[in-house]
Amino acid sequence: METEPLLIADVSYSSSGFLHSSACIIAHDWSLNLRKLSSTVILITVLSPLTESTEIPPYMMKCPSNGLCSRLPADCIDCATNYSCVYGKPVTFDCTVKPSVTCVDQDFKSQRNFMINMTCRFCWQLPETDYECFNSTSCMAVACPRQRYITNCTVRDHIHCLGNRTFPKMLYCNWTGGYKWSTALALSITLGGFGADRFYLGQWREGLGKLFSFGGLGIWTLIDVLLIGVGYVGPADGSLYI
Repeated sequence: METEPLLIADVSYSSSGFLHSSACIIAHDWSLNLRKLSSTVILITVLSPLTESTEIPPYMMKCPSNGLCSRLPADCIDCATNYSCVYGKPVTFDCTVKPSVTCVDQDFKSQRNFMINMTCRFCWQLPETDYECFNSTSCMAVACPRQRYITNCTVRDHIHCLGNRTFPKMLYCNWTGGYKWSTALALSITLGGFGADRFYLGQWREGLGKLFSFGGLGIWTLIDVLLIGVGYVGPADGSLYI
């Protein structure tokens, strides 16, 4: 006599959001003459919660709820732009808010499609006040000729333009390390003979030279007063004065 298990499963969903799995295991005792049959039924109920996907799109962090559609950031809308418009001329584009974004019109009625007015120009053609750039602190701001560096710039959220909103741009080196011109000039006039002005600006080699030569017998001191006064001598890190 041999015993073989047979699995019969019944699956149904309830209104509470749980999965009810009822498995009936019926063990059949088969005899050689197939006349005698005995069975054992075991009912097993398993509850498992259903999980729903609640992933939030990354652009939703920039999209205010129930605000004016025309004021939404560019990352929250999709616009049918036309690159054949005339540069510098006003242009109107049809836009649609992205999924999960809610906005209203001037009458505070919910809407999905609207129009925006803008000036026909690419993002890299915007004025400097409409985008932000990464400032470099590794170039010499005090140099002749002035040094330039390449950096990435990003358009501000509520500014609309054509093309990529992040673009490379070459800028003049323009940063400060916190050194004050007035402090450097005051030190040069009062304690310049001891190299205090050069030490303050981070030029310790020149400072030691002035210290042990008593300001170059006064000549070096007078020259530094003039050079710092006109801004020719600046901080050693190449930054600008405050």
